Amino acid sequence: MSRFHLRSPLVLTLGLAAVLVLTACGDDGAGTTSQAPGSGTSKDAALAAKVPADIASDGKLVVGTDASYAPSEFIDKDGKTVVGFDADLAKALGQVLGLTVELQNAPFDSLVEGVKSGKFELGMSSFTVNTEREAVVDMVSYYTAGTSWAVAAGNPTGLTPDNACGKKVAVQKGTVQVDDITARSKACTDSGKQQIAIAQYSLQSEATSAVVTGKDDAVLADSPVVAYAVKQTAGKLQLAGDAYDSAPYGIAVPKGLGDYTAAIQGAVQKLIDDGTYLKVLKQWGVEGGAVTKAEVNPV
Repeated sequence: MSRFHLRSPLVLTLGLAAVLVLTACGDDGAGTTSQAPGSGTSKDAALAAKVPADIASDGKLVVGTDASYAPSEFIDKDGKTVVGFDADLAKALGQVLGLTVELQNAPFDSLVEGVKSGKFELGMSSFTVNTEREAVVDMVSYYTAGTSWAVAAGNPTGLTPDNACGKKVAVQKGTVQVDDITARSKACTDSGKQQIAIAQYSLQSEATSAVVTGKDDAVLADSPVVAYAVKQTAGKLQLAGDAYDSAPYGIAVPKGLGDYTAAIQGAVQKLIDDGTYLKVLKQWGVEGGAVTKAEVNPV
C-alpha cells in the first residue's frame, strides 16, 4: 500500500456501509471466493521443501492482514471472511507450498512487528515496499500501485490533484497519501493560496464516504482502492486525474530466513508464470498493477 496507517477499532455504521457498498456485495460477485481463481493450483514439492519445519509442521500458513482495504483485503458480507485479491493470492500461494492459509485480521501497524516476532508467518496487506520495512523484514514484490484521486460525480468543485488549494480533501490516517496531501497544502500556502483542509480518517471507507456524502471534496488513496470505490459507489464518484508515484507491494517475510523467502518468491513467480496470478487480478478488476517478476527486497 501506499498504506502505513494506524487502524482504530471503529465500526462502520450500517448506513455508511450501505452508502459505500465497499464490501464487494456488488453485482459483479467479487465478494465471494467460494471458488477462487487459484483454487486449483498444484503443490510444488521443491518450493514446499524450502519452508522451515516449524512453519510447515501444522500444515497451515498464518498470514497477518488488515482487512479494511477493499479490494485488496476486507471483510465479506458474512461479517467474518477475509476476501480480496490479496486474500486470493495468499491462498493460492499456500497451495503452491502445500499449506492451508489462515488469514488473521489485525491492525495494520501491528503486522510487520507481528511477522518479526513470529506471531504471523507472513504479512500480506498491500504493503508498499520501502527501505524502512526491508530493514526489519524481507519483502517479496507481487504488484504495483500508485496514488489516485476521486471526486463526486461531475466534479462540482473542478478539483484536480494539482489544483486543490482551499478544498477539503479526505485521506486515511498514516498512509503515504497523508504526506502527499500535506506537501500539496504547503505548496498552496507557500504560493499565497489557501491551505488544503485535510480530513484524516481511521478507515479508508470513511474517507471515501466523506466524498460520497458531500462532506469533503475529494479523496486520495492507492490506485486500485480508488478505482474499486468508483466502481462500487454506482456512479457517485469519478476519478480525478491519472495515477502517479507507482511503487511495488510486497509480502512481508521474517528477516534472515533465506530458504523461506526463496520459497515465497518462487511461489509467487509460479503463480505469475502459470496464469493463476492474472486470473485473480482480473476477477477483482485490478490487473492494471500486474507484474511479471517477483523480487526480493526490490527497493
